[in-house]
Amino acid sequence: MIEWLSANYIEVIAASLGFIAIYLQIKQKIWYWPVSIILVSLYIIVYIRARLYADMSLQVYYLVISFYGWHHWLFGKRDAQNDKLAITFASRRLGIILFLVSIALFFSIAAVLIHFTDSDLPYWDAFTTALSFVATWMLARKIIENWLVWIIVDAISIGIYIYKELYPTTILFTALTILAVVGYITWKKDANKQGA
Repeated sequence: MIEWLSANYIEVIAASLGFIAIYLQIKQKIWYWPVSIILVSLYIIVYIRARLYADMSLQVYYLVISFYGWHHWLFGKRDAQNDKLAITFASRRLGIILFLVSIALFFSIAAVLIHFTDSDLPYWDAFTTALSFVATWMLARKIIENWLVWIIVDAISIGIYIYKELYPTTILFTALTILAVVGYITWKKDANKQGA
């Protein structure tokens, strides 16, 4: 066990930070973003080692969007009742745009993985990565439907990480799937209070 931990300590730390990050995200705490910056920096290393290159590139995107989200949550339009960034809902038009962006990203990422890497799961890696790009942007804008996208991404990721034998990450994503449901319910309640 100690030998396994010493060989996988970066993944264990990253997965542990993932639990802290999702708690902060559900509670809409601004500290989510700095924790996320550390978390994704560690997962860049984990995914390079696992040859999950789309997931690795996603972590680079997360790193950039974490700074954007941190800024937006600090300085975006506030809810007058509690001085937090207001939760919003995606319009039908935005939903269609995000769906089309997801499809375009999926095909682009899959093509890169198939033709330029040794990825053994190019389609699954591309699918979860494309949706994650979109969900993270939605989170940065505090659009409630980000949780629904995360439920899909996290559930599919469980299978990928079992296949890749990334067991701490599998545990994390199992919990993340459940917590994404909790996050959606919590944000929906907060949005209803905010609307009242």
